[in-house]
Amino acid sequence: MGTVHPAAVRERVVLLDDAGAPIGTADKSEVHHADTPLHLAFSCHVVDGGGRVLVTRRALTKRTWPGVWTNAFCGHPAPDEQLPDAVARRAQDELGIAVAGVTVALPDFRYRAVDDSGVVENEVCPVFVATTADEPAPNPDEVMAHRWVDVEDLATALASTPWAFSPWLVLQAQQLPLLVEATPAQVAR
Repeated sequence: MGTVHPAAVRERVVLLDDAGAPIGTADKSEVHHADTPLHLAFSCHVVDGGGRVLVTRRALTKRTWPGVWTNAFCGHPAPDEQLPDAVARRAQDELGIAVAGVTVALPDFRYRAVDDSGVVENEVCPVFVATTADEPAPNPDEVMAHRWVDVEDLATALASTPWAFSPWLVLQAQQLPLLVEATPAQVAR
């Protein structure tokens, strides 16, 4: 299990009931474990001016899915923080980029997944797509590597080697128009 980043100790997440309504808050550092309560999060896919999509490899110190390739970034909105504001904040904090055109692509995305260590992710996780003209300068506590890739190449990799990616990215790719439209017919079968 990785170490907890000092900022995560102060970060609060919004807890949800089964219907997705807020029921309270908790420290992020205390939420992710073998019986993680349902909470609010978000994912963001970032596209550059050439239409390439950004993928990142999670730092080895991350509590869940360390070292796994995933979408550009994820996060948790603070209590009373609007999701688009949280997306912009997290883009800057995690990747050192400004994002534009932040649009919700999958407003009702929800998933539960168990990491090999036994830690559970259990999130209502709206999925956003945004653009940037910036080259990422990742925070090493969050991201150990990043790549700009062609959407078609990512769709093919997700379909052929889903075990190499975060479970939320694999699930999102099955619904996200950005990736569904790029999946070659022979891979989609």
